[in-house]
Amino acid sequence: MECRVLSIQSHVVRGYVGNKSASFPLQVLGFEVDSINSVQFSNHTGYSHWKGQVLTADELHVLYEGIKLNNVHHYDYVLTGYSRDTSFLEMVVDIIQELKRANPSLVYVCDPVLGDHGSMYVPENLHPVYKNKVVPVADIITPNQFEAELLTGKNISTEKEAVEVMDLLHAMGPDTVVITSSDLPSRLGDQFLVSLGSQRTDGSRSTQRVRMDVPKVDAVFVGTGDLFAAMLLAWTHHYPNDLKTACEKTFSVMHHVIQRTISYAHELAGPGRRPSPPQLELRMVQSKADIEDPAIVMRTGGDRSAILI
Repeated sequence: MECRVLSIQSHVVRGYVGNKSASFPLQVLGFEVDSINSVQFSNHTGYSHWKGQVLTADELHVLYEGIKLNNVHHYDYVLTGYSRDTSFLEMVVDIIQELKRANPSLVYVCDPVLGDHGSMYVPENLHPVYKNKVVPVADIITPNQFEAELLTGKNISTEKEAVEVMDLLHAMGPDTVVITSSDLPSRLGDQFLVSLGSQRTDGSRSTQRVRMDVPKVDAVFVGTGDLFAAMLLAWTHHYPNDLKTACEKTFSVMHHVIQRTISYAHELAGPGRRPSPPQLELRMVQSKADIEDPAIVMRTGGDRSAILI
């Protein structure tokens, strides 16, 4: 049975971010991916220079109308990431609501990109749109700690508070919440960061919780959040009521791609030199086998752990 994803994200000519980070891995795993590019840039904005165009809400509507006129607007999933414009985001919500009316089983996977480490990197007027319009129609969300705190108005300083925040996010709409990174102390030491997941199943009668201790990498990557959301979409599709396995698969893919990327970047940069943004572009094509069938390096227990809580 064909499974089709509408992915509304950014596009770059060179490198991997947004749709470039999401489409290839999803296609490798057997999904048909229809992409709408919210921006088209020469490269991501971490480079010294970039050029390109931004899609407006009206232009998004025109593209969607074209799909509708041909009666090819049946989707199983919608995937969205970074956006800087409220009218564009509101148009995305309108499209998702219409697609859900046509297919009530459609799953919307949203990375609510607002900021990180205490500061926003999108305009502040996007915050209420995400909180009041986007998150309520989402089924799966992948905020970091800062974004989860912003969306709920509650700070996280303990694991108990993180669980409470995830429950507040559940109450807003999504059945699956993964806090991709947090400042919580890892049981494995300061070289690890903590990620937490929560999934309501059986009509919200039971909730599965997962905790991951993820090895830190001393480098700044772009496109990893987009890859993560795409892989969580894929693996929750294959394991719809098993968040533990879906997260083990997703985090293991991330580990393999990042390790391959950082090794290659250091090789290019040379001894004692920090890799540049072009050198740190994700090694996506080279990771095809790991995306298709990742060796699980994030298991329950062990040195790299995905620990049920």
